[in-house]
Amino acid sequence: MSDESRTQGKTSRQASRQRRGIEAWLRARLAGERGGLAVVFAVGVLDAPLMIGQAWLLALIVNAVAIEQHGLAAVMPWLWGLLGLFAARAAISVFKDGLAFESAARIKQRLRDDLFARLVAAGPAAAGKQRSGAVAHGLADAVEAMDRYYRDYLPQMLLAAMLPIVLLLVIFPSDWVSGVILLITAPLAPFFMVLIGKGTETLNQRQWRRLARMSAHFFDAIEGLTTLKLFGASRRELEAVAAMAEGYRRDTLAVLRLAFVSSLVLEFLTTLGIAMVAVYIGFRLYYGEMAFWPGLFVLLLAPEFYRPLRDMGAQYHARMEAIGAAEGLIETAALEPVDRGAGDDRSGLTEPPQQLACRGLSFAYDGAAPVVEGVDLTLRRGRPVALVGPSGAGKTTLSYLLLGFLRPQAGSIEVDGIDLAAISPEVWLQRVAWVPQEPTLFHGTIADNIRLGRPDADDAAVRQAARQANADAFIDALPAGYDTQIGDHGQGLSGGQRQRVALARAFLKEADLVVLDEPSAALDPASEAAVTEAVERLAADRLVLMIAHRLDTVRRAHEILLLDQGRVAERGDHETLMAAGADYARLWSLYRADDVFGGAR
Repeated sequence: MSDESRTQGKTSRQASRQRRGIEAWLRARLAGERGGLAVVFAVGVLDAPLMIGQAWLLALIVNAVAIEQHGLAAVMPWLWGLLGLFAARAAISVFKDGLAFESAARIKQRLRDDLFARLVAAGPAAAGKQRSGAVAHGLADAVEAMDRYYRDYLPQMLLAAMLPIVLLLVIFPSDWVSGVILLITAPLAPFFMVLIGKGTETLNQRQWRRLARMSAHFFDAIEGLTTLKLFGASRRELEAVAAMAEGYRRDTLAVLRLAFVSSLVLEFLTTLGIAMVAVYIGFRLYYGEMAFWPGLFVLLLAPEFYRPLRDMGAQYHARMEAIGAAEGLIETAALEPVDRGAGDDRSGLTEPPQQLACRGLSFAYDGAAPVVEGVDLTLRRGRPVALVGPSGAGKTTLSYLLLGFLRPQAGSIEVDGIDLAAISPEVWLQRVAWVPQEPTLFHGTIADNIRLGRPDADDAAVRQAARQANADAFIDALPAGYDTQIGDHGQGLSGGQRQRVALARAFLKEADLVVLDEPSAALDPASEAAVTEAVERLAADRLVLMIAHRLDTVRRAHEILLLDQGRVAERGDHETLMAAGADYARLWSLYRADDVFGGAR
């Protein structure tokens, strides 16, 4: 065997193991719905005796009219019975489909809830590594693609294993030779279906990966459309999206070609089996070796014998689609929640904390070099601390540690002497607020956006928070005031107005710890002055950490920490650091010369 053949065989085995692992993950999602699936199967099995009774009555009616020359009156009771069987089978089919739909809907809803809970538990640090478009595609399209797998494929797979056996038990006493023909030809259908379906599975997985990439890329392009327009790159981006769409179209057609071949082979095999039974029964009838009624009865049951197998073949593509869609979801489902230790609500943190102290704080992402290393930091009420430093110095990571989004790998964070790991995440997150450089506002009214941290706050509290954030004047000037509808990301508001709404959230929440990620960046002088005044008011009686990219905002900080490669390189107030004439003073000189400093991290 050549090296190429061995490599291909190894790749094929790995792909097969991967598919088995994905399907095992899909079936694990059945927890809590196995009873519902069993009911769907039981209802489907009830159709078997009705199907047999229908074939039996139909054979009797045709035999009585065509062979025994009976009139309509003689067969009328049988006709009414046949009509009743038709109605009963239709009712069973509707009931079974309804049960399967409800069961699949519950599985999908639970899966979406679990995936969303995973993203939330992993925190912004982990969720931020995933593309927004890929996450949206997974929670919407990928989960929806599993509907037919749970609703149609799994119940049909069980029925395809049971119903042919039930029919064989009826067919063998009537005509054992026809039973042998059906018994021999039946395994050929699933054999060829799986044989052809192996190639389709690989194509389906590739198709879903391409669709996920295309969705994520398109989502990102839409979010950055303004930037693309400004830099004249929209045409180039359009061509990139068109190339991705063309690749997806080719993969889809390849899957459809194999799907049509699989359906053709399945139909050919079942037609061949029915034809063999029909020819055999025809010859026996011709030579007088079989009565007409049992021959017609077996011939009517032959298509019903293959129907569960044909239905499973039609739903087999639902399985392949679900496997392809689940591949990306497994990565989201594998996100580890932030390890906050054994925190509980009985931590003793009852009063507003007066001090937050970090001792020897260190953290590294995925075994890489430490992003934060040996940091000592103390926050006290009314004495804001500022972090400055170049991009990648560890400022955002340090803020994530204080907010509880990450857990330190070395050192400790203590709140009034209580280890942060001993405080319940829910309790701590109720006491903190984060005002990023680009705050996220949601579609809805301005009042609803301010109430984000306190949904039960009354109108008076909302207006008070807006006044403290210097936002009341522009809100009152809007046509609908606090009930003015804004779009996603604060569409309809300026940058300064969005920042003041975000500050109003922090005021309304009455958070003890506030992390400010340069809230006055990229604002006009009037807006910057309003935001700066609101920030000073917010910091008057709170634990405040400011991440500064514009050095003007740190001059009045009680203490300034200069981070360099995760370590504290300098600390002190503005005058002390300027007098030292070291790195901070040089950065201040560069800032004054260029009016630009740092980045988001």
